[in-house]
Amino acid sequence: MTDFFDKNILKFSANIEADAEFIPLITAEEEENMRTQNFPEEIPILPLRNNVLFPGVVIPITVGRDKSIRLIQDANKGSKIIGVVAQKDFDEEQPEFVDLNNVGTVAQIIRLLKMPDGSSTVIIQGKRRFELVEPVQSEPYMTAKIKLLEESRVDENNQEMKVMFKSIKDLALQIIQESPNIPSEASFAIGNIDSPTFLVNFVSSNMNADVSKKQEMLEELDIRKRVMMVLEHLTLEVQMLEMRNEIHSKVRKDMDRQQREYFLQQQMRTIQDELGDNPQEQDVNDMRTRAGVKQWDETIEKLFYKELEKLGRMNPQGAEYTVQMNYLDLMLDLPWDEYSEDNLDLKRARKILERDHYGLDKVKERILEYLAVLKLKGNMKSPILCFYGPPGVGKTSLGKSIAEALDRKYIRMSLGGLHDESEIRGHRKTYIGAMPGRIIQNIKKAGISNPVFVLDEVDKLGRSNHGDPSSALLEVLDPEQNSAFYDNYIETEYDLSRVMFIATANNLSEIQGPLRDRMELIEVNGYTVEEKIEIAKRHLLPKQIKEHGITAKDISIDKKTIEKVIEEYTGESGVRGLDKVIAKLVRNRAKQIAMEETFEPKVKIEHLFDILGAGHEKTKYDNNDVAGVVTGLAWTSIGGDILFIESSITQGKGKLTLTGNLGDVMKESAIIALEYLKSHSHLLGLEQKAFDTHDIHIHVPEGATPKDGPSAGITMLTSIASIYTRRKVKKNLAMTGEITLRGEVLPVGGIKEKILAAKRAGIKEIILCDKNKKDIDDITPSYLKGLTFHYVSNMTEVLEVALTKQKVKESTVVI
Repeated sequence: MTDFFDKNILKFSANIEADAEFIPLITAEEEENMRTQNFPEEIPILPLRNNVLFPGVVIPITVGRDKSIRLIQDANKGSKIIGVVAQKDFDEEQPEFVDLNNVGTVAQIIRLLKMPDGSSTVIIQGKRRFELVEPVQSEPYMTAKIKLLEESRVDENNQEMKVMFKSIKDLALQIIQESPNIPSEASFAIGNIDSPTFLVNFVSSNMNADVSKKQEMLEELDIRKRVMMVLEHLTLEVQMLEMRNEIHSKVRKDMDRQQREYFLQQQMRTIQDELGDNPQEQDVNDMRTRAGVKQWDETIEKLFYKELEKLGRMNPQGAEYTVQMNYLDLMLDLPWDEYSEDNLDLKRARKILERDHYGLDKVKERILEYLAVLKLKGNMKSPILCFYGPPGVGKTSLGKSIAEALDRKYIRMSLGGLHDESEIRGHRKTYIGAMPGRIIQNIKKAGISNPVFVLDEVDKLGRSNHGDPSSALLEVLDPEQNSAFYDNYIETEYDLSRVMFIATANNLSEIQGPLRDRMELIEVNGYTVEEKIEIAKRHLLPKQIKEHGITAKDISIDKKTIEKVIEEYTGESGVRGLDKVIAKLVRNRAKQIAMEETFEPKVKIEHLFDILGAGHEKTKYDNNDVAGVVTGLAWTSIGGDILFIESSITQGKGKLTLTGNLGDVMKESAIIALEYLKSHSHLLGLEQKAFDTHDIHIHVPEGATPKDGPSAGITMLTSIASIYTRRKVKKNLAMTGEITLRGEVLPVGGIKEKILAAKRAGIKEIILCDKNKKDIDDITPSYLKGLTFHYVSNMTEVLEVALTKQKVKESTVVI
């Protein structure tokens, strides 16, 4: 903000003799005299670099250019009249006529002063506006012809103009009052101006505006427009000044508050030192004592003491102090290089696994293999295991059994729905509410650096704009990298290489490839009915009896009843639903005991309806009386199941219709099957036109359930072949396998679950791809009792096994 009243004028006025013609302010009469005063048509022109002279205004000018000095000296000896014009370009050292603005001010030299530094300063007063007409000479200085300009007069009776002039004076006085750098004399100068036109000129000359803005005001001859321009600028200046003062006031208050707090803190510290009771020093000393017994390496120790020194310099009342305290507490609580001793007695481990889990023989063998290598090698990096399979089969509880077998701490971390990378890596401690990632939090909770760490539901990790947590797990689950796991909060590396990570998942396809490659995959299949019965007898029923406060003599359930419960009241591969149903049976018995009712300890099949209500009958094989109905085998997230493929044909033009909420892969299987039969119609004894003159409709029941996958390929082909030939499908037969357009049969997955489902449904014979024979060999022989397998490699073999020579009794369509 520049001064509204130039302090140099006050300084110069003090040096001027009393008889000088220096008049800083003019009256209305003097202004009128200037309007009528005549001046020569040809006058010397003095270019100004960074100022604009207005009529009536007195300003000092320091003269430095040779031409300007010569001009001032000659004019001062003569008429003292010169023309003052602002340059267009301030940097021009030797301006020519074209470098000047068109409008300037006739000025009178009041006094020429020699300054102490040897320079010359001339005090001039503006008289009248003029317009440059043409140059006359450029040497020894510039002279030009001018034309005096007449500006509009002020209408003294116009109330609006009076208000505008008063507003200018009020705004100018307000700016002078609120600006500490403007002397008080400026207020008197503004207050003593009685000429409206001179007031506008005086304020225009002294206000904080660039030369181009002032030149614009000088060139404006309409007094009303010029007043509006000045008002607009002054209003903006007042707003800027108020804002600046407000900011200065806030800063001053903040500094005063901070200085006051600092002073009080210093006093408090002095008093506490005298009393020997300084909480901050006590915190620092306690942490230093705790750090003295930590077994951490030199890098961590150096980092800790650096952060501890930073804590000692902080203000305990500041927010950063609490953040730093929490950080150092975490560093001290983490079990750096602290490990529990493993119990590597494999026989004991086997007993624990057998005690806690029935069946799962191959899974247990894989686990014992890893433990054996750990025992022999001693310092083996812990493997990253991934148990995958349907829900409720004991994947998570296997991790707990492994921890018990090794005498390690057990940690479980659920990843379902996790969608923020910071949950794994932590937040930087500069953020408010920052905390370490859940990996480090759980290590701190365990108190050792080699727990058994179960990452539950790793296939259900989410992804959002906060990052991809599954990508963050890549470092955690890589044995080659997790020895230097970096958490953003602790800002250093932590060794996870001796943590035994165990991941669990239901669906491997939901896990991204790089993460899946870092884990040893162990499939945990569903249980057979026989296994579920044993699990219910050995584990589920005793657990529920204990949890419900009754005794074993109060309730017993025989195997037949448990089998009925499994078949009609549960539909799963695991035993989670079975556990809930048994809990309901036990709760019913607890109610009978509490209400002192009479009851029979043994729960029989006939009691189930009264306690559990009506069950759902399991899907059973129907019959082969209808052509086009074939039994297929399917895999679901809760285990295996059977499904029926139904086909029908009508007179038409060869159109194929598919219903039953089928996915794209399953639809493509139906198209491939139909195209194969069209190209190999001779195998069925059919003519090609049979396919062109009939529409076929394929339906898979339970339309509300989405279905997809390639394993129904041979089932659909058999169904289409049966409906066109009207031949019956072999009784008690089911099948699964993918087909190609050439008629080859490809292997599919989920064989164990499908076989168990087929057995529960009363199937006797099963058609499989010959490459699936290895999957059958892996199944316990007792589960395969009563089943006959047909291994095929192409569709011709499938049709030979599946279709009988016998035709259905009714044939509504004649081909």
